[in-house]
Amino acid sequence: MENYRSCYTISVLQQKGGAGKTTIATNLAYYFSIANYNTLLVDSDPNQRSARDWHAANDGQLVTCIGLDTETLPKDLKSISEPFDIVIIDGTPQIAKLSVAAILASDLILIPVQPSPYDVWATADLVELIKTRRAINNENPQAAFILSRVIKNTLLSKEVTEALQEYSFPILDSVTTQRVDYATSASSGNSVLHKPNSQAAFEINRLGAEILVKYIES
Repeated sequence: MENYRSCYTISVLQQKGGAGKTTIATNLAYYFSIANYNTLLVDSDPNQRSARDWHAANDGQLVTCIGLDTETLPKDLKSISEPFDIVIIDGTPQIAKLSVAAILASDLILIPVQPSPYDVWATADLVELIKTRRAINNENPQAAFILSRVIKNTLLSKEVTEALQEYSFPILDSVTTQRVDYATSASSGNSVLHKPNSQAAFEINRLGAEILVKYIES
């Protein structure tokens, strides 16, 4: 852990609903926790509270999870994050002051995008917010797209990848695909990593490892 400051904060943000934001946030939080990083999951959505519902479904046994859903999120997080190595923020599904607060609190922002032109178009406002913050904060936070809920063997993924390149943020090599395991594990408060030989577990392991190598341990 000596390669970076005591707590590294990752926000998973996407203003369009249904992009797999909470699925990525909860599974990544569990990935880091079993990789021996003291991990905190933050639910910043005051309406859906999906990460908190997932946490309740597993009786709080997998990761530490709290709700921070006010505009003071950066200050509140700073006051409690010292014991943790990694913080994962599950963001709100719309551009609002809470999204801005999450950006201010973050070292890295992951933007899940489904292979759909509607998702690409819906990302524009979020990208501009992040770029504005980076322009006044020494090019921080870092940001990257992740293709989410990909349907295998379709041409849309390639087309969306080409469209996202116009936004100038990198696109992760890792993707998540549409798999029943993501939904069934969430409904029971588990992670897909509880089925270590599943393709969904492979996807989350690959995603977590890519984030570690490219951002946290670099």
